[in-house]
Amino acid sequence: MALNDTKIRNIKPSEKRLKLFDGGGLFLLVTLQGSKLWRLKYRHEGKEKLLAFGSYPEISLADA
Repeated sequence: MALNDTKIRNIKPSEKRLKLFDGGGLFLLVTLQGSKLWRLKYRHEGKEKLLAFGSYPEISLADA
């Protein structure tokens, strides 16, 4: 299920880090402290890479 702005705003930190996937490797990482960070998981030459875009709400869902 794709992410939407309402779901992102209402998510609360839990005892574990949460990864909320949007599709195509894009996900929102919710840390234990409550930070919401945009990440993109991809492969290059057979190796898995992770690209950071910034934090929510500075970087919106549409921008990510």
